[in-house]
Amino acid sequence: MIERHVTFHVIPGKEKDFENLFKNEYSMAMSKQPGFISVTLLKEHEKEAAYQMAIRFQSLESAAAWRNSPDHKALFPKIKELYNESTVQVYHVIAFK
Repeated sequence: MIERHVTFHVIPGKEKDFENLFKNEYSMAMSKQPGFISVTLLKEHEKEAAYQMAIRFQSLESAAAWRNSPDHKALFPKIKELYNESTVQVYHVIAFK
């Protein structure tokens, strides 16, 4: 299992749009992907417009399939309009409960 942490620096004033897009479209589309396990959107406590998306897939291949899917390609421009910068870190999940 892998976990991708994507940190987003959302454009100030676009936070609610970002959250709504995640809840109403992005997470729903991702959840239909083969190999999908979970996705969580976290908002940093100290920074108003900083978010982290923690995404779990069964494998690197299933995560790549999501990024190459028609759903992701359609949604990516919408989410990209809402943030200035993003970074990605990928982890292999060793243990969880």
